[in-house]
Amino acid sequence: MRFLSFLMIFILFSISNYAQKKSNIVLEPVKKGLTDDQLLEEVQKVTFRYFWDFADPVSGLARERSNVTDYGSEVLASGGSGFGVMAIIVAVERKWITREEGAERLLKIVNYIRKADSFHGMFPHWWESPSGKVRPFGRKDDGGDIVESAFMFQGLLCVAEYFDQNNSVEKQLRAKINWTWREAEWNWYTKDGQNVLYWHWSPNCGWAMDFEIRGYNECLITYVLAASSPTYPIDPQVYHKGWAMSNFFKNGKEFYGHKLPLGFDYGGPLFFSHYSFMGLDPRGLKDRYADYWVQNQNHSLINYDYCVDNPKKYKGYGANCWGLTAGDNMEGYSAHSPTNDLGYISPTASLSSFPYTPKESMAALRHFYEDLGDKIWTKYGFADSFSPQTGYVADSHLAIDQGPIIVMIENYRTGLLWKLFMKNKDVQNGLTKLGFEFKKSE
Repeated sequence: MRFLSFLMIFILFSISNYAQKKSNIVLEPVKKGLTDDQLLEEVQKVTFRYFWDFADPVSGLARERSNVTDYGSEVLASGGSGFGVMAIIVAVERKWITREEGAERLLKIVNYIRKADSFHGMFPHWWESPSGKVRPFGRKDDGGDIVESAFMFQGLLCVAEYFDQNNSVEKQLRAKINWTWREAEWNWYTKDGQNVLYWHWSPNCGWAMDFEIRGYNECLITYVLAASSPTYPIDPQVYHKGWAMSNFFKNGKEFYGHKLPLGFDYGGPLFFSHYSFMGLDPRGLKDRYADYWVQNQNHSLINYDYCVDNPKKYKGYGANCWGLTAGDNMEGYSAHSPTNDLGYISPTASLSSFPYTPKESMAALRHFYEDLGDKIWTKYGFADSFSPQTGYVADSHLAIDQGPIIVMIENYRTGLLWKLFMKNKDVQNGLTKLGFEFKKSE
């Protein structure tokens, strides 16, 4: 069995040393007496500051994280920025910013990434600002990262659908997104035509990372987009013989009374049910392997029930304090899950699960905001993680954790990003090619 994708991330981040060197958490006042809808709006709006006020001023892209680390503060996250461009759509729709402001910022982002380093049309995990040069994520990870690129393209395709007006800025925005999308060589990442996608390619190190993308994890969107490409698509066999062929793909067992169709026991960290489904609508999404609404809802309920059960007896876990996913902790960064429970609750885990577990997620949100807000509610939204056992609060926010909170709450409230992504004709063609049943959005 290959290492899990999130285990690889954990190792790389641990090597990078996430020791927090400077406190920059600024608490935000907690508002009293908010209705559920007002509270959701407040959380989305404040969290959006991470992608608007704290964005890199040169590129408009999202910084990897808010706290200062050994790799500096000007590292730009391609995948996290993909979530950020989706958040800008939400901000325009909810009138926190004007449509013109949103379109101008997005055009700035697209202009930057079209000049920045790319590798057979794919983005690196990190760029450096202001140069746009690749910032290596690891010693041999200094080229294209097809998974982080997929998160970015998921967002860009939503942007192209939303900004549909016939003015100069929006026309440029759509055209440049389309050019960038059509230049991405998804089939290159099959490593000379193998029936599986490879995560990385580097002009300096070639295929040395040698990491096959096999399910089930956060990478479903990568295969969907690779099949959807109008210019460099993969053959469906790459999906069926690559993604769907591993000894951690099918599950079928029950955990806390919930049957889990796919993936690792207990489902793994909750971001598996978030990242691919920021745009990809799981409602009615089925293929020969699973019903993805059932997969994601049961994954979320298993995570919830595990925290309620609390087999390790951590202080504070319960029905209003749950959610295990990848994030910071006192020692560094880890993919927290029921099988890797170190005592850290990540607000993004339960809040990004709102579409699947609205009652349970609202209970967590109320607790995080009303009971713990004087410790974890900040000018950029909730701190990345906290330990009820020790009182530790992470001195950080991460783009890949803040973005899903905004977008998945919006999908719960209106389905906005799901509608936009599923409206795209290339995406519809790709899903059909792979044998999916899905709800078309017109």
